[in-house]
Amino acid sequence: MKIAVVGKGGAGKTTSSAVLARSLGRQGARVVALDCDTNPNLGLSLGVGDAETERLVTLREQVGEGESAHAPTWGEILDRYGADAPDGVRLAVITRIQNPEPGCP
Repeated sequence: MKIAVVGKGGAGKTTSSAVLARSLGRQGARVVALDCDTNPNLGLSLGVGDAETERLVTLREQVGEGESAHAPTWGEILDRYGADAPDGVRLAVITRIQNPEPGCP
């Protein structure tokens, strides 16, 4: 199952996404949360903390500025740009997915 949360700024997308992700994770679902927002704060809402959220944002900025390469596979995106959040959620802060593999979100 793939779920996307979209809407106007300030509508509660980040909070709703975090609650949904952690709730599904607690029920045993494999959850990967992707923060593609221009102001990425999903890590804070998921509970990974300030330092880890900032690390992921910095990695994303390095890719955007050409200082780091895009990950070529879905697994590598999660390995390189991801972090473990509470309740079994895996978080990645990304800009975009280039040449997605079949089955990629």
